[in-house]
Amino acid sequence: MYLAVDIGGTKTLIALFSKRGRVIRRVKFKTSWQKERFLRELRAALKRFSTPRIKAVVVAVPGVVQKNCSVRFGNRDWGDVSFVEMLQSLFGCPIYFENDANLAAAYESAKLPGKTVFLTFSTGIGGGIAERGQILPESDSFEPGHKIYTLENKTCEWEDLAASSALEKTFHVDAATNLRGKKMMLEVAERVYLGIPDIVAKYSPDTIVLGGPLGKIFNLYVKYLPKIEGVRYAKPKRPLESVIYGCYLFGKNQG
Repeated sequence: MYLAVDIGGTKTLIALFSKRGRVIRRVKFKTSWQKERFLRELRAALKRFSTPRIKAVVVAVPGVVQKNCSVRFGNRDWGDVSFVEMLQSLFGCPIYFENDANLAAAYESAKLPGKTVFLTFSTGIGGGIAERGQILPESDSFEPGHKIYTLENKTCEWEDLAASSALEKTFHVDAATNLRGKKMMLEVAERVYLGIPDIVAKYSPDTIVLGGPLGKIFNLYVKYLPKIEGVRYAKPKRPLESVIYGCYLFGKNQG
């Protein structure tokens, strides 16, 4: 069995996978803004999964992993955080940390030909680059959401124009998955496309997977995205769970 831990900006999801990739049990809780409270809640949740049958634990984090022992979160002002001692006290197996977008890219690229760029449109815009399930080196410096673009006389980071959170504010909806109608979809496509030509020019992907909440409504706006020769747009296999399944795949590939 493999234990996957996805620490997101709003929620933390823990899932226990069978050897063949079936979710046996899962727990989800809100990711606290207070570091010590979060660590207490994480430990309590992890204790529910403690079993000697787990072969590997893979932790996905929205930030930078340093030598597989500490994490600097991109969405929290926590400084360096180390979970290693906590995890080692609970699980007698290898423990791995990886950036969440990298893991999602690995999972979504596993059965696709050539190079895949995975983009997640959620609180911000993150991404990863992979080929046939393997994270590529250039993925570690891939931060697409922070590129600057101009739309309707507004110049700012791409994620401030096209992330799900930005679209929710722009269109006054509770969730980006509720966006509907041709007019909205045309604007969604325009905003999503802003950063894509630069990504194609720099990384030459064969496929661009559009994930996060916008992955759920992919079929509504993809028809309005400008076509790029040699590149296909793809809906993620699991729009809101690419990361957690990427954890499983990563753990399994470690042998």
